[in-house]
Amino acid sequence: MTWRVFLPFVAGYYVSYAFRSINALLGPEIAAEFSLGAAELGLLTSVYFLAFALLQIPFGVLLDRYGPRRVDAGLLVIAATGALAYALASSFAGLVAGRVLIGAGVAVALMASFQAFVLWYPMERIATMNSRAFAVGILGAITVTVPLEAALRFADWRSVMMGFAVLALAASAFIFFVVPERERERSRASLGDTLGAIRVLIADPALRRVAVMASTTQSAVVALSTLWIATWLRDVAGYDRAGVGQALLVVNLALIAGFLVFGRLADERVRLGASTLPIVAGGSALAALCLGLLVLGVVKGALALWAAFTFFGTAATLGYSMLSRRFPKGLAGRVNTTLNTFIFTGMFLAQWAVGLVLERWPRSNGGYAPEAYSWALGILWAAQLAGLAWFWSGRGLLASKNPVDRAA
Repeated sequence: MTWRVFLPFVAGYYVSYAFRSINALLGPEIAAEFSLGAAELGLLTSVYFLAFALLQIPFGVLLDRYGPRRVDAGLLVIAATGALAYALASSFAGLVAGRVLIGAGVAVALMASFQAFVLWYPMERIATMNSRAFAVGILGAITVTVPLEAALRFADWRSVMMGFAVLALAASAFIFFVVPERERERSRASLGDTLGAIRVLIADPALRRVAVMASTTQSAVVALSTLWIATWLRDVAGYDRAGVGQALLVVNLALIAGFLVFGRLADERVRLGASTLPIVAGGSALAALCLGLLVLGVVKGALALWAAFTFFGTAATLGYSMLSRRFPKGLAGRVNTTLNTFIFTGMFLAQWAVGLVLERWPRSNGGYAPEAYSWALGILWAAQLAGLAWFWSGRGLLASKNPVDRAA
């Protein structure tokens, strides 16, 4: 299963995460070329997440009806088209259009992986497999740190984007020609029943609490790690481009470690018949503590704080496996994509909001005002604390099994 299921799907997610994070280093060059402000740069980067959010539920329906192999392979061709459009753009509108196409094309790269794992692996291994997928995806983010910074010494950002368009096509071919079909992938439910299942999912109070917790924590982690940590390091900590690339490498290695550690801890709890809720809540709380210190202006040891923030923030992604165990397998695609709708809407709003706040202060020395970051990060921190508190208050709901077999 590793060669025929795991690797093809995580190859698609690898490309997805590279696209997600690439503006952390390309952003300043693109902003300079097109004279973009912080709000415009935040919007340009975050429309990727908006495309994700808007397409999760319809693409989740496609996953359950046609299976992850054909859906993911086809959409990655759209991502390659978007990358090419981004590379050839001559205006801000052209950049946005290319970024939207990229987001649409990789919108279910991770969810297709999760669905494939539910179909091919035993349930007691799902959290581990999901976490391994997250970890491999972060290799895409690592590719656009130090390696990308080195590549930019010899090639411009447009050439880099063309190279990633080729990678997206290669991932599409890998999935389409290597992954086997499986009869259980195809749902016989009518379209009305399919959409009705989504209404059942959204009506579930436990799902809503997981969604809010995961959204507020993951929107902070991803919105910052894919763009604004880089500018914070430049403007507040005084890093140059090479230093930023090296720091982002550390942050992304912490992400990989977090996914692997928390995935293993969660599966051990499941094998023992225990709840994973304390792990999710504890990790998210420690992430909030780290972000709170950065909001308060701590600069000494800041890279360690950023790394710890991303490490502990990965605990929130265990919400996917919590819900996979709560609902029938026939709903796997819709469960994950419904949760993703909440999460990626949060990422879009968070990333854009940081840019809007930073632009309220005059720019200084080619960057953004250092004092603006405390306000921008503080908004994300407050939202994270509120989401975590609501999640913990509903821990009794999360311990119960929701009988929705009629909706599958």
